Amino acid sequence: MNKSFITIALTGLCILFQYQQSVAQQTKAGRPNIIFILADDLGYGDLGCYGQRLIQTPHLDAMAKQGMRFTQFYAGTAVCAPSRSSFLTGQHTGHTPIRGNKGVQPEGQWPIPDSAVTIAEVLKKAGYATGDFGKWGLGPVASSGDPLKQGFDSFYGYNCQSLAHDYYPDHLWDNETRVDFAANTPEHPTDYSADLIHQKALQFIDKQKGNPFFLFLSYTLPHAGLQVPDDSLFEKYKKLLNEQPVPVTKWNGKNYAPQAYPRAAYAAMVSRLDVYVGQVLQKLKEDGIDKNTLVIFSSDNGPHREGGNDPDNFNSNGPLRGIKRDLYEGGMREPMIAWWPGKIKAGNTSDYVGAFWDFLPTFADLAKAPQPKNIDGISIVPALLGQRNAPMHPWLYWEFHEQGGKQAVRMGNWKGVKLNVTSQPNGPIELYDLQTDVGEKNNVADKHPDVVQKIQKIMEQQHRESPDFPLLTKSANVE
Repeated sequence: MNKSFITIALTGLCILFQYQQSVAQQTKAGRPNIIFILADDLGYGDLGCYGQRLIQTPHLDAMAKQGMRFTQFYAGTAVCAPSRSSFLTGQHTGHTPIRGNKGVQPEGQWPIPDSAVTIAEVLKKAGYATGDFGKWGLGPVASSGDPLKQGFDSFYGYNCQSLAHDYYPDHLWDNETRVDFAANTPEHPTDYSADLIHQKALQFIDKQKGNPFFLFLSYTLPHAGLQVPDDSLFEKYKKLLNEQPVPVTKWNGKNYAPQAYPRAAYAAMVSRLDVYVGQVLQKLKEDGIDKNTLVIFSSDNGPHREGGNDPDNFNSNGPLRGIKRDLYEGGMREPMIAWWPGKIKAGNTSDYVGAFWDFLPTFADLAKAPQPKNIDGISIVPALLGQRNAPMHPWLYWEFHEQGGKQAVRMGNWKGVKLNVTSQPNGPIELYDLQTDVGEKNNVADKHPDVVQKIQKIMEQQHRESPDFPLLTKSANVE
């Protein structure tokens, strides 16, 4: 055969291959991979890029420098399960089906019903591979709330959030298969669950790198119990914080052990989470898919005071009032970082006001998928891409089903909070001006009765009573 003909043929094949690769890349670029990283009980002030001075978070700080840092973004509510339900269904806690941490026997929480439409279902229908690695807490294995019945192809981690207090568990779940860790005992722990979950997540990225995927990384860090491997990271914080050991008894019969160095443990858990995030971003770069992957990092609610943790020591809520279970800003305003090389302008700080229920329409928008009906969120893609005057909610609404019931509304810079809602549905509303009083120290309700009246109307209109999680008719049955 003529050499020139072979050369021409090979050149043609190379051009064809390059064209096909280019088309493939353009097609992939139109529908990005989506990774949502959710910390557990991480406070607004726990990251260096949000003012933390004692705990080191270099990877998340770098992620913020390379992407966009939001300063006024909110969780679904102030506790785990309903906040996750709000994220997954695109509905605020006056509408989302799960509104409290109600447990069921023998293992798990009250299940999301079949009628709910989740982010995973929307993206799976659009052709995305879907995986959740971490803590679920929205329905037992084989129930309607099983993650495999709510749109996820893969799940690995804790089905029951109560059991997730123990980082050295006797079992986790791999889809519907129970994985036992017989060697894990209180006296001799061996298998650190957070590491196992993280490795499974990295494997998912490798496996799906050629396809569009949605990865929900629902890490358990830094939730109590305060357990972390006795490694160099832990030793570093014991020295850095100059912490003296706290006297502890032996295993206390709960599902987490007491910690002799609670401050060092908490700091090490946050830094460990930071290392995980750095490894996820590095994996995307190694697989050549970083420029086609949107990564969002946030937390499910404010910092906790459980298992010996001391959020005041770290100023974990920053300038904000309240912690986990409070509808004040510290209980639900969260760190939120968005990273998408080449799409999100590096080094941006945004004061855009949004909430967890905005992620479903946002991800559907990016996946070119239809949005479900009856959602409360709006797409924040314009805000992510730096559009000025991006569409924003005129108000946000929350409710909380413990401690007598609570409701809250943010309307512009006004923030209204109502306590003891179950026993006093017509009780007083506290009012704060977040523009001048982000710490919610000065109740100005008596000076602005017109604003209070508008907020009261929003509270009345946005709460839809649930037989599973009643708020106004009787005390909610929660853990």
